Amino acid sequence: MSNNPQDDAERIRLKRLAKLQGAASSSSTTPAASTSASPVPSSTPPPPKPTPQPPAVQKRPAPAEPAIAAPSPVPLKKKAPVVSGPVHLDLPAWEDETISHIFNVTLKKEVAESTGYEVVWLKHLAEELQGEAGLPLQLNAGVADRTLIARLELDPQSMSDDLEFLPVLASLPPQQTVFEYLVKCWKRLNAAKSALLKKNYVPLEQQQALDVLEKLRDLIISYTGLTLQEPEMFPQPSGKPLGAAEVVPSLMSLSTLSGPYLATSTSHTLLDASEVELLLQDLVKRFEPDNEIDGVLGPVVAQLCFHPSIARGFVDDGWRSVVSGLEALVSIKPVAAMITRLAQWNPENVPAPQFEKASLLGPLLGLGVFEREWPSIAKTYFSNHDTRPPGEMSSATASLRGTLKTLQSSLFQIFNALVRASAESREAVLQYFARAVNLNRKRAGMQVDPATVSTDCFMMNLQIILLMFCEPFMDATYSKMNRIDPAYYAHSSRIDLTDETRINATNEETEQWVKQQEPPTALPNFITEIFYITLAASHIGQQKIVNVLDECGKQYEEIRRHVELLEGDQSWRGTPFQARTEAAINTAKAQQDTLAAAMRAYETQLGEPELVFRTISFVNFVSTWVIRFVDPRKQHPNPLIELPLPKEVPTSFRVLPEYVIEDVIEYHLYILRQSPNSLELSGKNEMLVWCLTFLRSTWYIKNPFLKAKIVEVLFYGTWSWGEHRSVLTTLLNTHPMALKHLVPALMNFYIEVERTGASSQFYDKFNSRRNIAYIFKVIWNNQVHRDALKNEAAHNSEQFVRFVNLMINDVTYLLDESLTDLAKIHEIQTEMKDREAFEAKPIQYRREREKLLRDLERMAGIYVQLGSNTVDLLKVFTGETKSPFMVPEIVDRLAAMLDYNLDALVGPRCQDLKVSNPEKYKFNPRQLLSDILQVYLNLSDQGEFARAVAADERSYRKELFEQAASIARRKMLKSSDEIEKLGLFVLKVEETKATLQAEEDLGEIPDEFLDPLMYTLMRDPVTLPSSRAVVDRATIKSHLLSDTKDPFNRMPLSLEDVIPNVELKQRIDAFLAERRNKNTALDKPAEDVVHMDESHE
Repeated sequence: MSNNPQDDAERIRLKRLAKLQGAASSSSTTPAASTSASPVPSSTPPPPKPTPQPPAVQKRPAPAEPAIAAPSPVPLKKKAPVVSGPVHLDLPAWEDETISHIFNVTLKKEVAESTGYEVVWLKHLAEELQGEAGLPLQLNAGVADRTLIARLELDPQSMSDDLEFLPVLASLPPQQTVFEYLVKCWKRLNAAKSALLKKNYVPLEQQQALDVLEKLRDLIISYTGLTLQEPEMFPQPSGKPLGAAEVVPSLMSLSTLSGPYLATSTSHTLLDASEVELLLQDLVKRFEPDNEIDGVLGPVVAQLCFHPSIARGFVDDGWRSVVSGLEALVSIKPVAAMITRLAQWNPENVPAPQFEKASLLGPLLGLGVFEREWPSIAKTYFSNHDTRPPGEMSSATASLRGTLKTLQSSLFQIFNALVRASAESREAVLQYFARAVNLNRKRAGMQVDPATVSTDCFMMNLQIILLMFCEPFMDATYSKMNRIDPAYYAHSSRIDLTDETRINATNEETEQWVKQQEPPTALPNFITEIFYITLAASHIGQQKIVNVLDECGKQYEEIRRHVELLEGDQSWRGTPFQARTEAAINTAKAQQDTLAAAMRAYETQLGEPELVFRTISFVNFVSTWVIRFVDPRKQHPNPLIELPLPKEVPTSFRVLPEYVIEDVIEYHLYILRQSPNSLELSGKNEMLVWCLTFLRSTWYIKNPFLKAKIVEVLFYGTWSWGEHRSVLTTLLNTHPMALKHLVPALMNFYIEVERTGASSQFYDKFNSRRNIAYIFKVIWNNQVHRDALKNEAAHNSEQFVRFVNLMINDVTYLLDESLTDLAKIHEIQTEMKDREAFEAKPIQYRREREKLLRDLERMAGIYVQLGSNTVDLLKVFTGETKSPFMVPEIVDRLAAMLDYNLDALVGPRCQDLKVSNPEKYKFNPRQLLSDILQVYLNLSDQGEFARAVAADERSYRKELFEQAASIARRKMLKSSDEIEKLGLFVLKVEETKATLQAEEDLGEIPDEFLDPLMYTLMRDPVTLPSSRAVVDRATIKSHLLSDTKDPFNRMPLSLEDVIPNVELKQRIDAFLAERRNKNTALDKPAEDVVHMDESHE
């Protein structure tokens, strides 16, 4: 303070009034108020109406003429008391008293003394007014602004030489801030207005009084807004939060569960729940028209959104207080619109990891239960899972899910209020969503450094909010689907698709398509925007979080196997390595527990029932939208799309981002593995139609791995395990589209998956074919499906022959690998049975053998299962249709494969297949033998097959069939009739063999007559057009079933391209005619040729 307090006060007052001048307009004074030379910082109240009506709250009965009621037998209601007429209001006296009460000030010393100076004596203002001619020592609206400034400029910490004024300064509340004082003034003003409205004053006089109160309100609110912007404008106590920080506690007290945040009860907060909204509305009314609301409430929003309590997560309920405060703010549309204008709403030049920390709603969106961001949640709720009661774990999961639902529902309400506030705020929200997605495109990668992207919790909450926005247009009849702009990616650049893989188009084709699109006539509608943003968010959100969960599962399994290995190998006990090994085991078990807790935390969110339902609904919608996209009629699902699709793929579909279809497939796989029962109410039909559409028309999708995953979806859909029943089995056997298209779709993909273009294609194909074999097994009892197979064999024979050829290739490879591995396992197990001799071996040798055994056991299990499944498929197909298996390029290879494996199962090598715990490898030699014998029986009436078996000089021996028949009879694998039928077949084979040996004894064969690939005599030589090599037609036809390239120079080749070599064929025919031997050796009785009734041990 200066030596001249009066000058200082005047200087400060003029400065404040000048600041208010631009924001407020002067108001005319009431008749009783004196004219003030100082400008009034408040808006002009509306002039009184000529015939003002009393406020609605003052409803009173109209005066009635006195009348005496006639006597009546019915009891009369008690008469209302007679209301006297309106009374006059002494406006000057009322003004003085009311302003004094509201501001808690007086111009008279004796009044202040009588209250012990609780009412503040404005001595200096009183002296000013006395010195101004014509101004009485009385408070009125004309001096209200000077009165308020005089009070606000008082500083209880200041010194004064005026002994008369010292009691005033000493009695001021020492820790009261300007904001607290103004809020109390505002409260007293509201009480004064309520009291005024209850009085029966003359309407005109009452309205004049109300005008005075509104002027005071405008004055109080103006200074409240200014002190929020510039807290140091007036003297303030030291050490207390000022400005925006003073509003935050009242906003946070709105939560009914805000106890942990507030050290005191809500009664100690400055504003209660009803008052907060009223004050906000008054601030908006005063500052929003002049576009000053951002500066007044913007800092309040920022302090609330970045409140430290959010960083504690779900440990306490501080976050609920923040959410409640935000809900109160956005419930006022101008405030909601203001929030999206703030720089921190969607901060520029911020990398992805900082975006959720720097943006206003980022901290709340970052709340969750995932272990990577909130490790204390997993540790507190889910650690020691092996020893905790299951009920406790379930209760913890339910509690956390309830908390998550509360958070996400509140966040959606906040975003929804922002969207509805104005067109500008809606656009700002869309920009925020899109920016969050575009900044995090790295999350779509296979290997992502978490430090370079936003957290899983942030992306999960964002996606859930987007799914909630999608709900209104995802109705059961898809009535709003056509409102989605199919050319959005050409019309809008909101979603960054730079370097994004397309479904079936190159970048150049995509750019050309964009250029060809007509310019949009209007901006995309909200449905379109939200739909495409949700597609992008799903790709980097939930789908990637599922991948993290899967990775945790793999790590858990690896550690479990490691612990088993350490505990199983007891060689370290009693050695110097014992302590270190025991420590390693304990460390591994601790890692197991951490991973188990992390997985449980992930499942808490991912498996939350409402999220599952919303995601299934969205996936159903997307899959239906995609199918309608390729439907020539654009009407799917009413009626259903017709298959197969046209050969020409629409460019608008080909240029779509690949993740549109990838995420549908990935979520189908996830939900089928984790919660198939969730599809019982909705999703099964859409899933089936989706799979059949693109399996029947695979040329629409370029990525072979996505097509393989569609088959995987069908596989998991037919799989039952534990308490989960298969989801799709019934539909596959009843749905009209499945009955018509499933078999050809599976057969075609079995062929297509032979070549994926990847370096791992040789092994990839077996996974898909295993799934296909299982699906065929599930549907095989349905005669409609079996008829469909026969129809394919009859009307699409070339394709079916390729299918059969690949099946034989698979069986040949898989059984050879599996039986070889089983023989090696037998060898190692036999070696290890002699414990004494094995322990005598060097430790390095023992470890190498043990490791080799584990590797063999792992691979053998895979190969045995795949081989057995394919043999089973071969068995059922040969039982249904035979002619495709009898074509020259198939029958010889089929016979050789069967003979070779029969030799392995019942021949001298069969002892090598005896392993410990064969069920561990899913090896069932009896079932495998039964299936192979069934294939022989299925084809036993085919002469071509008997000839092919007889011609197999490598593996065929009748003794193998005799041994197999003995085992089948002893183990009851086949009936007596089947064994007899098998004997007749072997007899036919022996007769055919004898004939072949007699007729085909050709002696020396010229090299030019031999097939260069098979080294057999060519019967129908052809010349290959590009390499000019000469091969047998049957050989090259067999080759082309698996590989469409010339085997000599790898140039493209089809069977139609080969050139018959007529001249060479004539020479071969002449050679055969000269050398043929007419003698036969078929003069033995049948019972002397084959002995199927003898027992072979």
